Amino acid sequence: MTHRIVVLASASPARLGLLRQAGLDPQVLVSGVDEDALTAPTPGELALVLAEAKAQAVAGGLSDGQLVIGCDSVLELDGQALGKPADAAEALARWRSMRGRDGVLRTGHCVIDTATGKQSSATASTTVRFGNPDDDEVAAYIASGEPLHVAGAFTLDGRSAPFVDGIDGDPGNVIGLSLPLLRRLLADIGVRITDLWV
Repeated sequence: MTHRIVVLASASPARLGLLRQAGLDPQVLVSGVDEDALTAPTPGELALVLAEAKAQAVAGGLSDGQLVIGCDSVLELDGQALGKPADAAEALARWRSMRGRDGVLRTGHCVIDTATGKQSSATASTTVRFGNPDDDEVAAYIASGEPLHVAGAFTLDGRSAPFVDGIDGDPGNVIGLSLPLLRRLLADIGVRITDLWV
């Protein structure tokens, strides 16, 4: 069987790292989708719409039978979808509202087989229990710059990990990609994840 080329339609180093740890070696092609131009009724649906838009934009430019994976994450808090904060002030406001509470990290996933045109997509959800870092800890975290690059202004695989008391669900989903969901979506379009190992 010819080895399939996997393409990740995301600039996220965390997603790339998760896929590599799982035995895949994807190429990265960033979609260029204007995320602010897309809307949906709920945070979960928004994550899915964004993931599908990214995967479709990249798949539309390919012609050699690649498998495209698109993902997008938002944090749902008080019914609102929170992506990457615009600046340090917004990150600070986020942390003041999140600490000591639960949020739900929703990651949309979309896989497209450009050889067959088949597509499958779904959203994974993981509850995140935020700790209660004090004002100095929050200020130090924001000064690190990390929260400006991640959905919800936090991540499980970085400096904010000590500020998360626990999660209910798939930790990979919080980092950016649910590998169990990816396996199921690939199976939906007739691809075994084990056939993509390198």
